[in-house]
Amino acid sequence: MATPLLDMSAARIFFDGIFTNPRVAHPEGVAVHRDGSIWCGTETGDLLRLAADGNSVERMGATDGFLLGIAFDSAGNCFACDLKHAAIFRWDAATGSMERFASAGIRVPNYPVIDEARGWLFVSDSVGEDNRSGIFRYDLKTGEGGLWCREVMSFANGMSMAPDGNGLYVVESNAPCVSHVPILADGSAGARQIVVEDVRNVPDGVAVAPDGSLFISCYEPSRIYRWRKERGLEVLIEDPAATTLAHPTNIAFKGDKLYTANLGRWHITEIDLAAIPS
Repeated sequence: MATPLLDMSAARIFFDGIFTNPRVAHPEGVAVHRDGSIWCGTETGDLLRLAADGNSVERMGATDGFLLGIAFDSAGNCFACDLKHAAIFRWDAATGSMERFASAGIRVPNYPVIDEARGWLFVSDSVGEDNRSGIFRYDLKTGEGGLWCREVMSFANGMSMAPDGNGLYVVESNAPCVSHVPILADGSAGARQIVVEDVRNVPDGVAVAPDGSLFISCYEPSRIYRWRKERGLEVLIEDPAATTLAHPTNIAFKGDKLYTANLGRWHITEIDLAAIPS
């Protein structure tokens, strides 16, 4: 394997929540709030806010379930997928309440992508390979919806909106690959195409960088890739000890920093991308 672009010295534990109250219990989802704070969801169903300076943690809401992917809309509302309840919850920025928002048909809601331009919420379903796997779509106001992309996927996982806003990148963990599903002019799903192949071994999350490159986090090994069309797939960083990067799942950008949830431990990791060689 090629040498990673970044040494592990570029990564640090941003917030260690092993003994805090609330505890950062094996976080899966991570997202950056517009105020600079870092939010995550835990295996105990807590939606947590980590201060922008990494000095405090606060419980914002809870489902008594197991939170997977989370995402903010422009108003600061947070949509959170819950494994236990097989539903998407919505944390209301105005009231601070967290309520069940959508669940129709979905069995393993994994990751939400908000499409405010069209008024939709896309959610991957990680149920596995059968005729009900794929991507669901719900109305952002009412929560009504159902299966949108009906193509069979190999464990649809993390997702990200394409830079042009007209398609979704989808991690297929069991393939392992990243696919692209176009959003057609009439709102239907276009034909799925594989964009990145052989993302070894278990890709989980994907985020689009400002330059259009894809960053892909792997649950196993504890590795993050960068993919650019002209360069292909490169290892960005890897932790052979799985301690600072401990089975990273979802990832999120904040300026020249990348934040990772670590399902294997109790912390959020910060990676300094300014150190990437040009």
